[in-house]
Amino acid sequence: MRRKRFDPALLAKLRSMTPQQTLDRLGLHWQRDPDFRPQKDPRTARLYVTVGSSVFELVVTGVRWYDTRAERGGGGAIDLAMHLLRLSFVDAVKRLSQDG
Repeated sequence: MRRKRFDPALLAKLRSMTPQQTLDRLGLHWQRDPDFRPQKDPRTARLYVTVGSSVFELVVTGVRWYDTRAERGGGGAIDLAMHLLRLSFVDAVKRLSQDG
């Protein structure tokens, strides 16, 4: 039996999404830390993300993100959805592909 594959264009689109775009797409509450001052890249921001009763502290630059408390990072929407929602790759892509 042949396994289905995701469209490469869809995967490229998801991998190019910023963490902020990803959080909005997933419908998660987040806020930027107004007091955070980046040390190296002025595009860097600290976000607090609420998932259920958990709060994640993410440092983000472009498509890259780093969870300061879990000491784990990645890039793009798929990695972030997998991390925050504890989803498999397939489930993360399906969740991110849903409209609305």
